[in-house]
Amino acid sequence: MAEVFDIQKYMTRGVERVVADAIRATLKNPKESAYMAKFAMASKAASKKRAKSEAEGEHIPPFLIASITSSCNLHCAGCYSRCNNATEDAEPVDQLTDQNWSNVFEEADDLGVSFILLACGEPLLRKGVIEAAGKKQNILFPIFTNGTYMTEKYFDEFDKCRNLIPIMSIEGEKEATDKRRGEGVYDKLVSNMDELKERGIIFGASVTVTTENIKEVSSERFINMLSEKGCKTVIFVEFVPVTEDSEYLAPGEEDREYLKAEIMRLRKEHEEMVFVSFPGDEKNSGGCIAAGRGFFHINSHGGAEPCPFSPYSDINVKETSLRDAMKSKLFHSLQDEGVLLDDHKGGCVLYEKRQQVEELLNA
Repeated sequence: MAEVFDIQKYMTRGVERVVADAIRATLKNPKESAYMAKFAMASKAASKKRAKSEAEGEHIPPFLIASITSSCNLHCAGCYSRCNNATEDAEPVDQLTDQNWSNVFEEADDLGVSFILLACGEPLLRKGVIEAAGKKQNILFPIFTNGTYMTEKYFDEFDKCRNLIPIMSIEGEKEATDKRRGEGVYDKLVSNMDELKERGIIFGASVTVTTENIKEVSSERFINMLSEKGCKTVIFVEFVPVTEDSEYLAPGEEDREYLKAEIMRLRKEHEEMVFVSFPGDEKNSGGCIAAGRGFFHINSHGGAEPCPFSPYSDINVKETSLRDAMKSKLFHSLQDEGVLLDDHKGGCVLYEKRQQVEELLNA
């Protein structure tokens, strides 16, 4: 009889690998290695909390994605957030306050959440939320930023609070980055990297992988450039088309196999860096890990959603606890109905099956 997939064990192993890789990658940096050693202990304690909850019939994911603002100064080509109206040029309305987010972080810490990815729009526009995150030292906060708002005040904040990890979005080299993000963005990112390296602050890069840049962003030339600048983690995010005219940019099966092989190679050849792929190989994780299996998403208005690529919600953290949000009826329906399993073309199963998700939401 086939062994039943254990999501708790799978996610715990994943967390342990990322933490171990982070410790190894920061060995030559006293400030960072000291924090990472403390975080490793906090991560083990959090894992025990989650295991205890699991034994009592309650599953707590180790990751959250928090979109803390709907504002952004850039208009990147093919941005899923703008296409889903999660990011707009209008003044934000009815968003979670700094205190609301602080409460979410506090409860996440109590529950045993180890990582909260701050994203959507441009998170550095919410300095109060960033400062609240910096106070929760048991949680690692990768901050997915376009890098254009990184000034002295943020360099100082990252220096002081080592649990805040700036993850700058880059599309490859100068031509590819400026083509998607705007003229001058690449030079600003490189300048940020130089300043962060000078201060000994750990940082990473987020790369949206498309059919056009997949070879460039996994090349030795590009990875060596990032490594020499001091980058310690690279997060490869597969492009998810949210309009029909951008579907050609989405990696196919052959592309994903190529990326998987390249990441395995990079992990062996660049031990000074951490490499993460999202959504990665869902076949090895028993299907998609969204909707509370491994993580879920809180939008800027407090709605608990399966994933940023699946903007549907039936519960809001303004009106309930984070613990109850994890018990969302929609999340359980997605798990019970098998929607998260990997019988799809690839990329994002929730986006491909969005009609089914909407039907479950309205059931």
